[in-house]
Amino acid sequence: MIIPQFTGFDNFSGALLLTFSRRLCYTFFMKQLLVEQFVPHDVEADVPASKSILNRALLLAALAKGDVHLECGAFSEDTRALLSCLQSLGIQVRRKKDGVTVTGCGGEFPEKNAFLNVMSAGTAARFLPVVLAFAGGDYRFESSDQMKGRPMDVLFELERLGVAIEYLEERGHFPFRLVSEGISSDEAVIDTDKSTQFASGLLIASTIHSRPFTLSLMGGRTQSSYLKMTETMLRSFGAFVVREGDRITVSAPKVSPARYAVEPDLSGACYLYALALLFSVRVLVRGVKKKSLQGDAAFLRLLERRGVVFCETERGLLADGTAVKGFDGFEENLQDFSDQALTVAALAPFARTPSRLTGLEHIRAQECDRVNAIVENLTTLGVPAAYREGALSISPAPVRGGTVKTFHDHRVAMAFSLIGLKTGNVTIDDPDCTRKTFEGYFELLSRL
Repeated sequence: MIIPQFTGFDNFSGALLLTFSRRLCYTFFMKQLLVEQFVPHDVEADVPASKSILNRALLLAALAKGDVHLECGAFSEDTRALLSCLQSLGIQVRRKKDGVTVTGCGGEFPEKNAFLNVMSAGTAARFLPVVLAFAGGDYRFESSDQMKGRPMDVLFELERLGVAIEYLEERGHFPFRLVSEGISSDEAVIDTDKSTQFASGLLIASTIHSRPFTLSLMGGRTQSSYLKMTETMLRSFGAFVVREGDRITVSAPKVSPARYAVEPDLSGACYLYALALLFSVRVLVRGVKKKSLQGDAAFLRLLERRGVVFCETERGLLADGTAVKGFDGFEENLQDFSDQALTVAALAPFARTPSRLTGLEHIRAQECDRVNAIVENLTTLGVPAAYREGALSISPAPVRGGTVKTFHDHRVAMAFSLIGLKTGNVTIDDPDCTRKTFEGYFELLSRL
């Protein structure tokens, strides 16, 4: 393979490396951000550590015996929320220059009675109660108001397994008190249509079960990329994992790794790689590899089908869109990389043909109703969009100016920033919500 050589990529230093022929101007006014149009050149940038991988790795390291060093990039707000909870449970965490070292407890948390606030972190909210149900103890769980609105169906399965849960407000939601003497059952059932995070939480927790634990999966997402990520990581942390159809059996690890490398966040990188298609430029995100545990690698294949060429370099994965002269709309089932549904929707107005997106029903119960966020914001910007019978239809159209309502959802803010970069007439409200997974996202854009 011939690796392209670049001019303009060699004289950068610092955490964020970007070059553009014209800078992005942005202003904050009453927690709003105006994104102005620019004509881009080559881009090279860093993104934070993958939240999905890092948060799984932190829990697996906390459950291990002895020290595990996690090599990783910058933390997200969600990861800091999980770290705070782990420290409240008595887990020692030491930040290092190249990552973080966790001293595992072998499933015996030093603090068996603790107050834990997961804030808005979905992985902490769904994984920690399950892990602590297996470990045993008396725990009070709090969260942000946004998280209180998200159903926690896994709590019903924990109750079926004998865990006592006292709901302090609405049943099946945060806040609640969890009291457990451990799990005696060797099996559980989870509906993946609700959330694959519930299943991943049970798989992670089963690594401290005294006997092999079997999880039976139901629903339409039993082969989810996030579940495959969890299975792969369990094996990396020494667990014995056997999958037979939709049944996964996990046996506790005997040895844990001394070090584990966490991938950069491919979800965050996708917003940058989208520029290759939207502006026919080259974008290099440092540390990213084409072969990834993260399901959003499917978004890269979507770009490839529209003329973007991906090539691995010593620095990271390069997306070359210089041959793109326009692109067709998207006829896609996004069920297995639904974090990019908003990104695809933001690209759709600039396609040559209409787009039809399916596999989105489960994203209506995430940080916000993301389907509604897409339809409402595109309509505000003059783009025809409608959701009927499980399909989101978007027609290409000139984008008029307007304000994007983020609904305090980080992915709404980051995805719709692409429309602002293309047209120069979009204002993003509550831009700070991006701190949840990509702290410094708009600061990064300001360096363009």
